[in-house]
Amino acid sequence: MGRKPDAVAKSYHSGGGGAAASSPRAARKASPSPVFLGTALFVLGFVSLFTGHVVTDADWARIRSRWRPKQHRNYEPIDIWESKYSSMYYGCSERSASFRSAVPENSSTGYLLIATSGGLNQQRIGITDAVVVAWILNATLVVPELDHHSFWKDDSDFSDIFDVEWFISHLSKDVTIVKRIPYEVMLSMDKLPWTMRAPRKSVPEFYIDEVLPILMRRRALQLTKFDYRLTSDLDEDLQKLRCRVNFHALKFTSSIHAMGQKLVQKLRLMNTRYVAIHLRFEPDMLAFSGCYYGGGEKERKELGEIRKRWDTLPELSAEDERSRGKCPLTPHEVGLMLRALGFGNDTLLYVASGEIYGGDSTLQPLRGLFPNFYTKEKLAGDDLNPFLPFSSRLAAIDFIVCDESDVFVTNNNGNMAKVLAGRRRYMGHKRTIRPNAKKLNVLFQTRNQLSWDTFSRKVQRVQRGLMGEPDDIRPKQDDFHEFPSSCICSRKPGNISATT
Repeated sequence: MGRKPDAVAKSYHSGGGGAAASSPRAARKASPSPVFLGTALFVLGFVSLFTGHVVTDADWARIRSRWRPKQHRNYEPIDIWESKYSSMYYGCSERSASFRSAVPENSSTGYLLIATSGGLNQQRIGITDAVVVAWILNATLVVPELDHHSFWKDDSDFSDIFDVEWFISHLSKDVTIVKRIPYEVMLSMDKLPWTMRAPRKSVPEFYIDEVLPILMRRRALQLTKFDYRLTSDLDEDLQKLRCRVNFHALKFTSSIHAMGQKLVQKLRLMNTRYVAIHLRFEPDMLAFSGCYYGGGEKERKELGEIRKRWDTLPELSAEDERSRGKCPLTPHEVGLMLRALGFGNDTLLYVASGEIYGGDSTLQPLRGLFPNFYTKEKLAGDDLNPFLPFSSRLAAIDFIVCDESDVFVTNNNGNMAKVLAGRRRYMGHKRTIRPNAKKLNVLFQTRNQLSWDTFSRKVQRVQRGLMGEPDDIRPKQDDFHEFPSSCICSRKPGNISATT
């Protein structure tokens, strides 16, 4: 095995990875004028001329989207069930002709082992980035090892959740993947694989400069706690590889897929469409957030004890966190938001969640607003028993039902919310609602002083730009897994070819 480090670096910077991508953040200034637009075009052309970087459709789209008249976003009526623009866009993650093919196992720089971290969707992000890192390093990727030691204590392996044969074969043109290091290679190694942890959001150059020399020297290297260890900003070819992994190569096992589809079919028999809510209101989530929900000294003591599990968390002011929009909405608040947006009490609701803090009493207000309230436990009954000991497999079933929903709603900005939001954009901008928690908090505090019509109108106003439309508002520190703009194209010639 073995290509020299400088050869790999040259391969990444020239032929394979494409030209260095322009920073998405450069296009996120507020409402540029036509003069700015013309200047931007000139500068981009100038840069292309002297650096060789070809300005892509995605680059242009990021600038053009900020110039669109705000009337479209602020005043146009919204269909709460689907975007009228969804048919104009589709997922596009095909490999370019210049993208380097997978390096054969016997010619690679070594074997890259990955130990993921966290819950199912945090691990999914780690797996996606692991494939990209293996490509950058010209390495052979060993099927990633899932986390068995986190809060969820799930001992499922990769093959228990994902179709491993499909994963290997679907990515065979991009990266060589094996189930394990061959026995004869292990016998020939002088030392065990080197173990290291990459800094969060590392750039490709870190892996080339710091990881590759060790990998080539030791022939095998393991990266631990591999979650968010690769920057969100990569060139377009590598972003498309991320999409091929996340949206195509990671298929659930047949048993998980069958159970998820069974629940979807049961919901469709009751109604032609349904809303799915990912309700993160578990004790650990609330403790981590540092928020307070009115449960008095009992709540403070219980959540305070749980919070001690993370010894690096800072002291937080619950009031400040809520005013900043950092606190997950309560089930009741999610229900009020949906009713104010126009969903009637006959709406079919699927709630994906773990253990809700406060149990049934916490869920009762949401049930009161939406009596047609279902969970996987209620729909599946005893059929769910084989999955009950495994939190990641249960999360995978929830993932499927939420992904298939007509409308997906979240009360948080966790990993499942991000991954599903990105997937639904990729699949045609299926309606996805992110609560404007900061502004909604103010409305919830004054709700009793407002008529329902006024409250509803104000909720609809603050939710503009957070309903899963192609021109949705993006946070300053966005995440590619949530906004996979490089992988979303326009069906109509002359329109933008990637959303922002």
